[in-house]
Amino acid sequence: MTQVPNKKFILNFTPTGMIPTKKMTPHVPLQPEEIIQQVAEVAELGVNMVHLHARDPVTEEPTYKKEIYGDIINGIRKHHKNLVIGVSTSGRNFNDFQKRSECLELKGNAKPDFGSLTLSSLNFNNQASINSPEMIQKLAGKMLESGIQPELEAFDLGMINYAKYLIRKGLIKAPYYFNLILGNIACAQPNMLNLGLMVNELPEHSIWSVGGIGDWQLQMNAMAIVSGGGVRVGLEDNIYYNRKSTHLATNRELVERILIVAKALGREPYSHKVARKILCGR
Repeated sequence: MTQVPNKKFILNFTPTGMIPTKKMTPHVPLQPEEIIQQVAEVAELGVNMVHLHARDPVTEEPTYKKEIYGDIINGIRKHHKNLVIGVSTSGRNFNDFQKRSECLELKGNAKPDFGSLTLSSLNFNNQASINSPEMIQKLAGKMLESGIQPELEAFDLGMINYAKYLIRKGLIKAPYYFNLILGNIACAQPNMLNLGLMVNELPEHSIWSVGGIGDWQLQMNAMAIVSGGGVRVGLEDNIYYNRKSTHLATNRELVERILIVAKALGREPYSHKVARKILCGR
């Protein structure tokens, strides 16, 4: 599967994640107000999609609480009502279906457009993300029932094949939005061959963005721009601006840098309204 060359692209912003702390970098937004502010700031630059992780306002640890997600989503939509918003159902810290799926129960203005759906279990450097077949299918089913689209996260080639299995079971519907995330220690490594293989295996009617973990964020983002795909960028995947790890990045700096690369190659992000139409059909 190849993506038709297009001057426009999806620019998916990942501001927080589950790992960065204020001790690691003062620039990571953890409080709802910080996340809202930083999302609004980069949305003005061209970001058209955001991948949210919520943190507990007191402990600043990852949380599954839908009330906190709701506060963040409502705050974002006061500024940018057409920005495409996704929430995390990650299995790193919580492997209980009720907890992982709680954010999918939000209604009205706080209802997210997407929910993350990691397509297999995997190991990170110091932690496992457990995603059993039963869990993946239950999350996909709840998203389908709730009218929330899955943000399909593929860290390796086999995960794309599992997405095709979910399609055959009728648990996910086109268009399919994939985040192809390369550079994790136990998954596909960040090079053109691996990216090409993953893109080639995507099902028809797929839209894809590419993220790179750690040192490889910029390189994989640039490969995505060159290859006609979208970009996933933010402090969730990489907290440094340079390969020597001497300059702690801000989210704005990471977004501005990839926009410079994209402009040099004759590409720019879709408007919020067009991205919403492409990804959500409305």
